[in-house]
Amino acid sequence: MRRAVCPGSFDPITNGHLDIIARASKLYDVVHVAVMINQSKKGLFTIEERIGMIREVTADFGNVEVESFHGLLVDFCKQRDIPAIVKGLRAVSDFDYELQMAQMNNGLSGVETLFVPTNPTYSFLSSSLVKEVAAWGGDVSHLLPPPVHEALVARIAERR
Repeated sequence: MRRAVCPGSFDPITNGHLDIIARASKLYDVVHVAVMINQSKKGLFTIEERIGMIREVTADFGNVEVESFHGLLVDFCKQRDIPAIVKGLRAVSDFDYELQMAQMNNGLSGVETLFVPTNPTYSFLSSSLVKEVAAWGGDVSHLLPPPVHEALVARIAERR
């Protein structure tokens, strides 16, 4: 069975993330979406909320499993016998950082990293940018799956 992982913080998942996961789901039998737990960062959404949103928006793919992880991604991969990491690249600046990570991960465990160029529609998109624009009242509905957009609007309203 061909398995891969798409890691990230997904706070929240954007259409750019979803595009990479969808494309990976066509190439692999099982795609694990690994939601990173970073104790030093306070996310807008809890890990459980992120997992729930990702499960909801990837349910139609039929081969996506979503769970959290803490620690090294290569350990997550080893524990689940996942030989490949799929990462989206938006720009050359992403490549510089991601290449170093890919080489480190391969050196630590032999896990391969596949880089997928981001759909040009989403080349500027990041969760941080979406949250910032939304917090200032900007329309980000076209950048998020509808249930995620609803959750973002509701969370921002709660915090006002």
